[in-house]
Amino acid sequence: MKKLLSEIRKCTICAEQLPLGPNPIVSAHKRSRINIIGQAPGTSVHKTGIPWNDPSGRLLRSWLGVSDDVFYDPENFALIPMGFCYPGKGKSGDLPPRPECAPLWHPQLHKAMPELKFTILIGQYSQKYYLGKTAKNTLTETVRNFEKYLPTYLPIPHPSPRNRFWLKKNPWFETEVIPRLQDLVGSAL
Repeated sequence: MKKLLSEIRKCTICAEQLPLGPNPIVSAHKRSRINIIGQAPGTSVHKTGIPWNDPSGRLLRSWLGVSDDVFYDPENFALIPMGFCYPGKGKSGDLPPRPECAPLWHPQLHKAMPELKFTILIGQYSQKYYLGKTAKNTLTETVRNFEKYLPTYLPIPHPSPRNRFWLKKNPWFETEVIPRLQDLVGSAL
């Protein structure tokens, strides 16, 4: 695993398309129990090199019901984005994750983590990639039907502050999905 992580962190496959240059962000261990697959690092994470080191990460840890120490222990959580580097700004937020990363690195990472109990799929990019045709037409429908994807996957929305309106519009997420998510995390850890 150390060799693989070193290779990922040296990756420059899409360097020419990255406005801030390559800085692959990933955290994993051969004994990781829960896999969190997000989108791509934002500018804060790009600068610090620490995954989920931003307001989205704070909300995510709250949803999971874990402390920073538990979250950042790679034997507990593998933190793997769809795109390992900051992709740049778009019209309404960051650009989508670079498409090269997941097919190149994810299979190797998953093979190196035989003790994974389940994977949390954050946002539409990871859900479409991993759920394929079984994903519903919208993120809301996919998350609403989260039980269908267990025990392998648990789809959730991105914990971005930009999604506060989605959370207000869908109170069932906090009353139905979050408690189940916390139960699964507690059991896996």
